[in-house]
Amino acid sequence: MENYIRFDWAMKRMLRDKANYGVLEGLMTTLLGQPIKIQKLLESESNQENEDDKQNRVDVLAEGADGELYLIEVQNETEFAYFQRMLFGTSKLVTEYINRGQGYENIRKIYSINIVYFNLGEGKDYVYHGKTEFFGIHDNEKLRLSPFQQQKFKVDAVSELYPEYWILKVNDFNKWSKTPLEQWIYFLSTSEIPEDADAPGLPEARKKLKVDHMSHAERNAYYRHLDNVVILRDNIITARGEGKLEGKLEGLEEGRKKGREEGREEGRREGHAEGVKAAKLETAKNLHRMGLSLADIAKATDLSEEELKGKL
Repeated sequence: MENYIRFDWAMKRMLRDKANYGVLEGLMTTLLGQPIKIQKLLESESNQENEDDKQNRVDVLAEGADGELYLIEVQNETEFAYFQRMLFGTSKLVTEYINRGQGYENIRKIYSINIVYFNLGEGKDYVYHGKTEFFGIHDNEKLRLSPFQQQKFKVDAVSELYPEYWILKVNDFNKWSKTPLEQWIYFLSTSEIPEDADAPGLPEARKKLKVDHMSHAERNAYYRHLDNVVILRDNIITARGEGKLEGKLEGLEEGRKKGREEGREEGRREGHAEGVKAAKLETAKNLHRMGLSLADIAKATDLSEEELKGKL
């Protein structure tokens, strides 16, 4: 099987060439379920050209035929606030790509496509889609656009006015399929394109993204990038393993502390009970010397007659 370039590296270099737009268009077409054509690439937030960059994060911002924006981001590094990062990215585009004084109807439609090589959140699926909709709190009715708004904005639903989010959790996905989306996830995860791959964009990737087509210098830079990815993953795995071990040790120590504390508390309770009983017995002896009967002493001290026998 041919050796193909990882998608994140291809985004840094090859896929910014207009001749290679077909690969990105294929991915977006497969995800969105409709043909997508890129008009041009725009300057995005973190186009990192440093080959020694250890964060291994890259993004591409594309403009579609109708002015919509597609932010495609690949992230290898675990980031606990990545959901907020997605929100920041789309919010920034909303404000950057509208001129001051323009009406809000000129806000662009934004698609945020996030390819993550780490466990983001909790969930068993590998593709997630999010969009904004409004429902009545009393009858669960979905809020709709008026006929005038539909005509004015040229969309049918409120959600089409808001950013949409796609999350592709491609880590460790290795199931080949005839389904176009699963073919793409397989390629993103393994950098392999089997001969029968026919999802939009993958035939172009097969032609454009062969490692053998790279120059010697490009190949060396690419291999350094792969080394960085391996080191990054090893660091994550090591940190996770150390964290688990540390957690276990902390748990054991916490258990010991809790056991000692519970033991002290139990000792205090037992000591208190013994002290109360001793005080009651002393009171009983005093009452006995005063001439009270055994039955009256038992009532006065809450001790049974059996407990008092032999003690007075």
